[in-house]
Amino acid sequence: MKSKIVALKNNEDFKSLLKGRKLSNKYFIMFYKKLLKKKSKNLNISIVAKKKLGNAVKRNFCKRRFKSAINEAVEKISLNFNYSYLILAKDNALKKDSFEDLKKTIFSEFNKVR
Repeated sequence: MKSKIVALKNNEDFKSLLKGRKLSNKYFIMFYKKLLKKKSKNLNISIVAKKKLGNAVKRNFCKRRFKSAINEAVEKISLNFNYSYLILAKDNALKKDSFEDLKKTIFSEFNKVR
């Protein structure tokens, strides 16, 4: 069964995640925290691209890149579904030739969480 990626909705969820653990690299900052519910079949992850990155087209492009790389990570490595994740994109994620490097970085960061 394929898992579903679900975005966070409540402001309280975002605030509690920002108080959680943090990993940072040149493409993104990832906050993660343990969920209250056990045995979730959905991956709670939100991708945030700030307005500083550019117009809506660039921000959506950045989010699509992250979602694509995260879907591959879900298939290839076993992610911990007991955590909620918040990803804040940085400027380097928009560079055209950096997608393979972005995927490798996402894989390594999710392996650190495990």
